[in-house]
Amino acid sequence: MSEQRPSDQPGEYDDFDEIVAAETDRDPDLAVIEAGSRTLRAQAGPQRGDEVPSRPEDPEVDKALRAVEQELGGRWGETKLDPSLGRIEALMDVLGDPQRAYPTIHITGTNGKTSTARMIEALLSAFELRTGRYTSPHVQSVTERISLDGAPIPAERFVETYDDIKAFVEMVDAAQEHRLSFFEVLTGMAYAAFADAPVDVAVIEVGMGGSWDATNVIDASVAVVTPIDLDHTDRLGSTPGEIAVEKSGIIKAGATVVLAQQPVDAAQVMLKKAVEVDATVAREGLEFGIVAREIAVGGQLLTLRGLGGEYEQVFLPLYGAHQAHNAAVALAAVEAFFGVGAEHARPLDMDTVRKAFASVSSPGRLEVMRRSPTVVLDAAHNPAGARAAAEGITESFGFSRLIGVIGSSEGKDVRGVLEALEPICTELVVTQNSSHRAMDVDELAAVAVEVFGDERVVVEARLDDALEAAITLAEDDAEFAGAGVLVTGSVITVGEARLLLGRR
Repeated sequence: MSEQRPSDQPGEYDDFDEIVAAETDRDPDLAVIEAGSRTLRAQAGPQRGDEVPSRPEDPEVDKALRAVEQELGGRWGETKLDPSLGRIEALMDVLGDPQRAYPTIHITGTNGKTSTARMIEALLSAFELRTGRYTSPHVQSVTERISLDGAPIPAERFVETYDDIKAFVEMVDAAQEHRLSFFEVLTGMAYAAFADAPVDVAVIEVGMGGSWDATNVIDASVAVVTPIDLDHTDRLGSTPGEIAVEKSGIIKAGATVVLAQQPVDAAQVMLKKAVEVDATVAREGLEFGIVAREIAVGGQLLTLRGLGGEYEQVFLPLYGAHQAHNAAVALAAVEAFFGVGAEHARPLDMDTVRKAFASVSSPGRLEVMRRSPTVVLDAAHNPAGARAAAEGITESFGFSRLIGVIGSSEGKDVRGVLEALEPICTELVVTQNSSHRAMDVDELAAVAVEVFGDERVVVEARLDDALEAAITLAEDDAEFAGAGVLVTGSVITVGEARLLLGRR
């Protein structure tokens, strides 16, 4: 057996290095910047959509959280783990199967999972249900990934949850050929926290894939599949259809499957699986979809056709057509959860739906961090995500000149990402984040020059210098009063840019 990182297996979150790097491998200067950003955010007060917690103010709590992060991070220096649900099933067994204490909505796909999960959560909360949400990756703090009632659990509770299950984790470790992975332990924490709350419903996003994902020990009544595209092809397959085979594993007997618009081969796989397990299928463009859409200040105004009827004048404070499609999928998923469909065609309360969508945020997804010049953050890290971001920028922002800032990770299709950005970016500042998996800045620059040309590429090895260079380019040329900056390429790049920019 060749040695391989456990994240190279379907069912485990594939970019854990990017997650842990935000806390353990960050450039020391960023700790100073983080402290300053935290002070500025505290002075400014709470802002809509700023659901990304900073380090705990209490030094003892911060110390305890760092200890937990270190223990979790230490689980990834392992040899190959075979794709299996055996370890997570063993943990759930000794914990008393907490994941069976509440109904669940399970989400897979290539892009849009986290935004869709946030929309589903907002809708359920608006209908006065207590929610738990488990998503990945996080933007700045690992505590973001486990949310209760729409907010990341406090650092104290995160530590307490880990301490509560630690003895059981060690018990399972001792009985297994391989120790539980980071993602498996964190999944166990989420399921235990939701049962302890308790929640009325949990919204669960897969780490990667579906069948062998650690989250797939739930029996979700609603399975959501966001658009499938090419990503992680070395692990999931080289075509959307092949990738769909792994992702279809979340579809359970008798469930309702909510399908976003899919490539033909991926849709065929999903429909075949639904027939095999006698699941009901709701397809975007047929059973539900977007009726009308127009750009509005701060987002977009939608008319959505759900499973129970039309919902008009729905304001969504997010940019991009892809977010409108995510909204349609989220609405159908919640309707399905409440039993709205062929047998019960009455729509959900209109005012409640409007209120829910108007409250949605999705940090790091075409998120405006500052004005004059406008700086937008987007965590696109594959070509499909970059194309969606480019379309959203073009449609929603009237930039006369756009300076891109990109820092990517090793193993990503950076050429595909750069080709998607080239038509909208006047110049590109190439950089790297502080993760030890960050793609070397010179290597990234070489690809960027091939796509953009030498005259349009600037190289800055440090992200703070790259941001400064991009903002200076946007500010200095009086000819381009409508210049902006787009920071993209990686979740960690966006997370660190968020720290550097702060919220004023």
